[in-house]
Amino acid sequence: MSSSTVNQFSQPCIYGHFVSSYAERKSRFMKWLTKIFKGNRGSPRGQQPQFLGDENMVWRAPARTLDDRSKASKEKEELDRATAVSLSEDLKRPGYKGRTDNDEDLERSLNHDLSSSSYPPYPPPYPPPYAPSYAPWEYNPRSYRICNGCHGDIGSGNYLGCMGTFFHPECFLCRACGYPITEHEFSLSGNNTYHKSCFREMTHPKCEVCFQFIPTNAAGLIEYRCHPFWSQKYCPSHEHDVTKRCCSCERLEPWNARYVSLGDGRSLCLECMESAIMDTGDCQPLYHAIRDYYEGMNMKIEQQVPMLLVERQALNEAIEGEKHGFHHMPETRGLCLSEEQTVTSILKRPRMGGREVVGIRTHPQKLTRKCEVTAILVLFGLPRLLTGAILAHELMHAWLRLKGYRNLSLEVEEGICQVLSYMWLESEVMPGSRDMPSTSTASSSSMSSTKKGVKSGVENKLGEFFMHQIAHDTSPAYGGGFRSANEAVNKYGLRCTLDHIRLTGNFPL
Repeated sequence: MSSSTVNQFSQPCIYGHFVSSYAERKSRFMKWLTKIFKGNRGSPRGQQPQFLGDENMVWRAPARTLDDRSKASKEKEELDRATAVSLSEDLKRPGYKGRTDNDEDLERSLNHDLSSSSYPPYPPPYPPPYAPSYAPWEYNPRSYRICNGCHGDIGSGNYLGCMGTFFHPECFLCRACGYPITEHEFSLSGNNTYHKSCFREMTHPKCEVCFQFIPTNAAGLIEYRCHPFWSQKYCPSHEHDVTKRCCSCERLEPWNARYVSLGDGRSLCLECMESAIMDTGDCQPLYHAIRDYYEGMNMKIEQQVPMLLVERQALNEAIEGEKHGFHHMPETRGLCLSEEQTVTSILKRPRMGGREVVGIRTHPQKLTRKCEVTAILVLFGLPRLLTGAILAHELMHAWLRLKGYRNLSLEVEEGICQVLSYMWLESEVMPGSRDMPSTSTASSSSMSSTKKGVKSGVENKLGEFFMHQIAHDTSPAYGGGFRSANEAVNKYGLRCTLDHIRLTGNFPL
């Protein structure tokens, strides 16, 4: 039997006198051992035992003085002598059979003593209770890593390294979905890790028409179109394919919705359809309310100018029959007539038939010239606020002609008409913003028939869009003219601006 802490001698050397009693020999032997171990525990700072009992954990022994070596040699000699005496006496006794149970108890006691708290139970670096007062030996195991996910010791198992940190494989998680990243490739944003699919879902723009990831162009860049007001992002290809666009708010038709066809090539989104005015009869209350709005600004229109809602084809024919008129927009939505013509108007409101309007009844009407203005024409099927903005614009044309404003430039006439359209929208969307009368108070009797009532948030947003269209128009006549006219009105007021236009034909500077 072998022991790592108690050496068994097979041929002991015997020194000194024999001890007759076994109990006394054991007692003296234990005293010498206790003296030795106590001496080690009380070692001065910087002195270390040469061995810990574990062959893999060896400390470098400190340099020792001559007195230390002499003292240690003497103690070792005394220990060897006591051990030899004890063993020699045992050998002489009849019936000796090696170690007894007491000896095994002694060995267990010594093993426990060696493994007691005299030496720290943890490898360096030590926890505070076990931190040594002397400089520890160099100990830096390669497998000592902390998981940055669970903050536990990784040990000798598999691990992943990323950004100078380590993870258990099950702790290397995607920040977006929370599941482990098992692919060979992943996306990194700051200190956060993502599955490539999750990162793309989170950052790559999607088309709001087809709901697919917007493809890259030939240069490898993500290229898309974005509406300046609605911020609707879509693939460039949808500008040239069969995707429908709302004739009112200009938004493209998403694949999960269906626009309403007006039967003349135009389409209307469902939000605009909610407040759309579909025939001439429905539009009359709104028309009279805007005339009252003009009267509230001391700009009453004395003549009774007819107003008709028409289809696109009828409006285009009327434009061709008009001797003068400037229409920069591909889609003209209103016209102030000065010539005698026969115009086909919408007589009865069409009904919905699936995703289109059906049952449109029209009526030809001959317009005779009784004054400078023959009639005002507006496209049918537009939302109430857009219809009103067109009426306010065309009524300003009528007012200028009836009041004798002659030979105005395109920028001046269209610019001041756009200002009146903008002001009316402003009074509807933001009442009281310019201390101007609103059609809400100008025509309370027609409230129910104009479909106005309390405007919803959707209708208010549409009104803001129509104002944005006027303010950001890029054409020289409508856009540039509006900005010049609006600046003059804000600076001098509407009445002074109109008086200056009558005298000079230009806006005041």
